[in-house]
Amino acid sequence: MNNGSFLAGESEKSNKCSTMIIEKLQGTEERLYKLVAPLVMSIPVIRQNNNYPFKTSRKHLWFVAVDRDSVVGFMPVECKTSGAYIDNYYAAGDSPELLKKLVEAVVAEFVPEQPLSAMVHVRHSDIFKACGFSPVKNWKLYVKMEYEGL
Repeated sequence: MNNGSFLAGESEKSNKCSTMIIEKLQGTEERLYKLVAPLVMSIPVIRQNNNYPFKTSRKHLWFVAVDRDSVVGFMPVECKTSGAYIDNYYAAGDSPELLKKLVEAVVAEFVPEQPLSAMVHVRHSDIFKACGFSPVKNWKLYVKMEYEGL
């Protein structure tokens, strides 16, 4: 796993092209806290996450999407002995395009070196399926999914 950032794509806002970068940050890095603290403590963001709090540890690697110096999404991945595990992610406005870019960045980082699984909001399961994930177990609000490839 390499820390750093990479170009995630281009989007147009106000007729100007901007470049979104996805930064990879360890779960206890000071920069991570500075970037995501305003979001993880935001009541609307917590509501979008079904009122479940966000968590991190030294075992987490975060993928943070930054556009024009603003954080527009993030996807923490816990590195376990059984593989990498996605849980409690955020994409501004529930953007399917942004969520897909975050998932693709995670897949590029971890596959094929280790198994990758995710706890996904039901409303996002089609996005994860399009990125190569398959459902393993369904609940009312979530779907546990495993990466099987495209």
